Amino acid sequence: MSVNKATVNTPPQALVTGGAKRLGAAICRHLHAAGYDLLIHYRDSEAAAVKLAAELEASRASSVELVQADLSKMDSVNSLIEQVLSSAQSLALVVNNASRFYPTPLAGVSVADWDALMGANLQGAFFLNQGLSRRLASQQGNIINIADIYARSPLANHALYNITKAGVVMMTKALALELAPDVRVNSVSPGIILWPENGISSEARERMLENTALGRAGQPDDIAAAVLFLAQRAAYITGHDLRVDGGRSLYI
Repeated sequence: MSVNKATVNTPPQALVTGGAKRLGAAICRHLHAAGYDLLIHYRDSEAAAVKLAAELEASRASSVELVQADLSKMDSVNSLIEQVLSSAQSLALVVNNASRFYPTPLAGVSVADWDALMGANLQGAFFLNQGLSRRLASQQGNIINIADIYARSPLANHALYNITKAGVVMMTKALALELAPDVRVNSVSPGIILWPENGISSEARERMLENTALGRAGQPDDIAAAVLFLAQRAAYITGHDLRVDGGRSLYI
């Protein structure tokens, strides 16, 4: 990965939104092991963020900073941008992982639902990318957005979530074009990796796995490895959405 000569002796820095738990924590662990210093963003998961930071700092001191923001609120996004620009002179990677997920059957969708999902999943990431793009360009850096296979084939009763993730894929392509050649922009679309925290029946799980070519769920490390690949080993890839889904998208 190429870095600015002025910071050649400084570890590259990565911001991971929603980095305290689940997929975000796996991404943070992989990036940290690869030599990145981290800014780990969280919204409400302060305890998990502190625990993860302590774990990572035990292996490399002074390598993690925690930043809090609600990405659905623009004043909070702007504050986060200011914090990152102040702290991360060698910012080389932004991973937009933070996301909200819950069902929104059409008849019951409210403006509050629209604002919550659009803000957290798309609007916040867009303006964060905008605000950090010049710093990333100075490092010949990367943006990696976490999308979803349901960006292409919608999940029933999740219209707003589907719309936001389709927007993330198009944002990836649009920004790849606009920020080239200084910043590469790609996305990763997970399939069945972690089951939703609000639960899903065992019968539904079995049906989904039967309709996955590899016949099994993936692991958070599969997504983290894809992020690391795009960041460090894909110098001629930009504007691409990488599906990491075990062949699930072949059936939907």
